[in-house]
Amino acid sequence: MIRTIDHIVILVGELEQAIADYSALGFTVVRGGDHPDGATHNALVSFADGAYLELIAFKQPDMQHLWWQRGQRSGEGLVDYALLPSDIAQDVADARMRGLVVEGPTAGGRLRPDGQRLEWQTARAATSDLPFLCGDITPRALRVPAGAACRHSNGVISVAAITIAVADLAASVARYQALLGQHNARVTPPTIIAGLGIRIAVVQLGTAQVVLATPVGVGVSAGVALREHLMLRGEGPYAVTFAVASDARTGAFDLALAHGARLERIAPQRMETAVHAA
Repeated sequence: MIRTIDHIVILVGELEQAIADYSALGFTVVRGGDHPDGATHNALVSFADGAYLELIAFKQPDMQHLWWQRGQRSGEGLVDYALLPSDIAQDVADARMRGLVVEGPTAGGRLRPDGQRLEWQTARAATSDLPFLCGDITPRALRVPAGAACRHSNGVISVAAITIAVADLAASVARYQALLGQHNARVTPPTIIAGLGIRIAVVQLGTAQVVLATPVGVGVSAGVALREHLMLRGEGPYAVTFAVASDARTGAFDLALAHGARLERIAPQRMETAVHAA
């Protein structure tokens, strides 16, 4: 069974600068290490709910890499996200039985700065509105920093929601149901958000929401921004909302320091459905 959000991928141009900038935003950032192909390296921002941000940068061009291709088209920012399966081979087989085309599982890994080698498997559907799956071979606790790494001076506790820009809401809802299964995919009926020019459906996944959003109408701020995003970057992650401690500041993070990623903080008691007008 696919249980929860595993991590959210943010493409950055230069990793050391991104580490400094995310630290300046009040996040605790841990260097993750190098991937086996030598093309990429990363740093991680972990949260108390087990999810994390992956800040990833290319050390050399990789024309075949999906994230390199997306970065060449639209620059830094949110490029992907992953869900955590309990048994990736079984979850892939189940999704295929429900009619979804999925590639994998494919072997992956990373060498941490301390020399610890990590191994995992990934699987990916054909369309970019869907996340990929990331299932561990070595213990997940080795991959995801815990303890003090989850404490952030900006008060962020967890991922409350991720908004996904989609072109066809009904088609995306059907694909999410095929990936997750009808019993695991709790999806709200599509709803037009009055005054914002968007229609959404919400998938509840563990403690977080996946908000599928598509523009409707013309000339409304949120709908315009979403339509522009789809034209520039295509379907995929649009924004992330974090839950914060009750005494922490709320609001959007600086877009430049976040390297193009739309990130915002909201108090837990105000978290119902995350809709991003920015």
